Amino acid sequence: LAAAPGNLAGVRHIVLVLSGKGGVGKSTISTELALALRHAGKKVGILDVDLCGPSIPRMLRAQGRAVHQGDSGWVPVFVDREQSISLMSVGFLLEQPDEAVVWRGPKKNALIKQFVSDVAWGQLDYLLVDTPPGTSDEHMAVVDALRPHSPLGALVVTTPQAVSVGDVRRELTFCRKVGLRVIGLVENMSGFVCPHCSECTNVFSKGGGEELARHAGVPFLGSVPLDPELTRSLEDGRDFIQDFPDSPAFPALSSIAQKILSETPAGLS
Repeated sequence: LAAAPGNLAGVRHIVLVLSGKGGVGKSTISTELALALRHAGKKVGILDVDLCGPSIPRMLRAQGRAVHQGDSGWVPVFVDREQSISLMSVGFLLEQPDEAVVWRGPKKNALIKQFVSDVAWGQLDYLLVDTPPGTSDEHMAVVDALRPHSPLGALVVTTPQAVSVGDVRRELTFCRKVGLRVIGLVENMSGFVCPHCSECTNVFSKGGGEELARHAGVPFLGSVPLDPELTRSLEDGRDFIQDFPDSPAFPALSSIAQKILSETPAGLS
């Protein structure tokens, strides 16, 4: 199946952000990757399919915005004046911000298919798909809906401790079962660097993600340390990549973006 004009026809590369575990920072990695790719001169879209916990609109200071119907389908929300980052989320479709999405699988699957087919993204270099934790309905729906559009692959996120790594190992198995290539694995919340003395404390242990990548035979894309400035910038919807180049998390996030860019050399873009 070819991509229909007006939806994903102008999208060059699709990357899914996955994890078998909740609370590991998939939305954080999706947001910061989008910002880093924008600073590299790319046009980026984020499709937020975490239907029960849509947090990316807040992280990009876009909550409360409305989605409009255009000639080609839903027009995504642009988060900057240059329209270099666009966003689609169920958060824009709720009447009240505190409204709960109490849906069974078929209704979730139908909305995900609609998000994939009916959002008029226009021309994008990258579409990042932020997913909920797990390996069930939403994940199968999004992989099936995107398969005709040949996704570049999956970016898998874990935290270092064994309880997270075990769940993420199952996510890697999911990727193999559905034929989704793993671009690489990211270890998030990997140590806390004290802003006063620069000593690193391994709050959630360390190295579990790197060890998992080695055992699974997938590329390890780096460790992102905990940083209060990163937390604050996400709470306030600020551009962390621009505002905090001296943060210990900055080189790790920039390196992940560079590795995604290297997956798609200029000749492919």
